[in-house]
Amino acid sequence: MTNLTNASAFYCHFEERFKYILLPVSYTLVFVIGLALNATALYVIVFRTKRWRPSTIYMFNLTMCDTLYILTLPFLIYYYADQNDWPFSEPFCKLIRFLFYTNLYGSILFLCCISLHRFVGICYPVRSLYWVSARRARLVSVALWAFVLFCQSPILYFSRIRDVEGERICYDTTSPELFYDFLVYSSAVSLLMFALPFMVVMVCNGLMVRKLLEPGWGSEGGERGGLSAQHSKQKSVKMIIIVLAAFMLCFLPFHVNRSLYYSLRYLRQVDPSQISCKLLEGSSVAYKVTRPLASANSCVDPILYFLAGQGARSSLTKKNKSSKPTNNTASSPSSSSSSPSFTSFPFAFSCTVFGTACVIWVSINTPPSRGLFCWSVEVSREDKMRVWAGFRGSLSESRG
Repeated sequence: MTNLTNASAFYCHFEERFKYILLPVSYTLVFVIGLALNATALYVIVFRTKRWRPSTIYMFNLTMCDTLYILTLPFLIYYYADQNDWPFSEPFCKLIRFLFYTNLYGSILFLCCISLHRFVGICYPVRSLYWVSARRARLVSVALWAFVLFCQSPILYFSRIRDVEGERICYDTTSPELFYDFLVYSSAVSLLMFALPFMVVMVCNGLMVRKLLEPGWGSEGGERGGLSAQHSKQKSVKMIIIVLAAFMLCFLPFHVNRSLYYSLRYLRQVDPSQISCKLLEGSSVAYKVTRPLASANSCVDPILYFLAGQGARSSLTKKNKSSKPTNNTASSPSSSSSSPSFTSFPFAFSCTVFGTACVIWVSINTPPSRGLFCWSVEVSREDKMRVWAGFRGSLSESRG
């Protein structure tokens, strides 16, 4: 039994009964598993996270995108299980398609933000003290939501329903007469919201792996700190590799096959003799098989980034916390070679070395100059203890 599954296939009859099983089953699995995982993630972020760091803000927005995306799936499950017979109105068809793609591309962009955030923290830890803040993360998140909504708003125009052979189709693309315009729009969206973010994710994660694999990375904290840093490094490298693999497996096949299918459809519309129905059907099957892969990413995101959140960035945060001066403790090079400080008088020094950079903290505890001041200088690995010796000498002179 053959049926005309898409009027814009230009008179090619496709045998696509497999999608009436594949898509409902796969979407159901993604809905059940993804909703449980993302609901748990939202609960932990909203109710169990006391301080929202930039990474927390990006993770919250990513989880929101995945959750909203998952909530569109029950309507598509019913639609495909009923063999392309849309039971709702045209405005609701437009809304579901709009939310589907808005949150799909929102997930991609926030994944990109998380990769950039971790890249800055690992490769430029000193500069990240100035570049990265919760306020900036909120501004970036608002800008990304505005950008995604603006770029996906044409979906509300292109998506429509049409009665074909007794079935009411809710077009995943658009009606045949508007397909060329939709092809131009879809190509621009794929370039701006997938190709460019994909390149950023690949480059950032590749540079992070190279940085983490450097022999001297994380070795400044003594034997105990070095072992902890090595464990954190290995975990971070593994998670980066998994993130890259998941990104390539979920999004890359989907966009490549969709672009190929759309291009072949357009070429057949221009000249049917150039593209055979068999070739067009093969590309259509490949595109529909990869659609569940893109949806599966909403199940992977919470797992990957809750695990990756315990990696190198958190170890650097711990170093920063341990390096800040306090009023009731004193340390020396023998007890803390990476974060020496003196607090035995009304002001305190603290020096933390990250690779070739030294962050200098000065805390003044007496009014009217009370406050915390920070400077950073570039030093070689051989000179890092000389920096400490200089502070110690300055403190001795101050005591005298």
